[in-house]
Amino acid sequence: MSVSSGQTGTDDRAGLARAIADLSLLRGTFTLRSGRTSSYYLDKYRFSTRPEVLGPVGKLLAARARVYSPDRLAGAELGGIPLVTVAGVETGLPTIFIRNAKKDYGTAKQLEGALEPGERVVFLEDVATTGGQALEAVGVLREAGAEVGAIIAVIDREEGARENVEAAGLAFEALFTKRDLGVDD
Repeated sequence: MSVSSGQTGTDDRAGLARAIADLSLLRGTFTLRSGRTSSYYLDKYRFSTRPEVLGPVGKLLAARARVYSPDRLAGAELGGIPLVTVAGVETGLPTIFIRNAKKDYGTAKQLEGALEPGERVVFLEDVATTGGQALEAVGVLREAGAEVGAIIAVIDREEGARENVEAAGLAFEALFTKRDLGVDD
């Protein structure tokens, strides 16, 4: 099925996995945020900027997030913003954006959006390798008083994210693993 023709096959999980892999899987030598070197890269912007893929991903994220009965959804800049936005629209839940660092102008905040202490939050992630960025963002949410119950990733590279997130006392889910996308190292 060709993504360019508008026929993504995104009505089913296998078709959505194929569409994500077709759009985002790059081969070569890449340095990941974790510092690791990889023979492949999953370029999240190549699928999160495509409405025919982002819409179905948002529906799946929303369905998984609802299980945790959150008050809000959260995502980190830049890759998590389209995901949390589409899932927020799908669930009707307000969203929170977490900057990588506090801005040094205006309100000088790292967390954007309203959050009341004690609110339940589910954090949405694009591609999880070790879970480091997601756990940093969860720390910001917790400092603000949120009760974060889960991290849900679109893709788990299966390189320690699940173990690290669960060791931090959070549930971890992924819509797809690298194997679901047909990636073998």
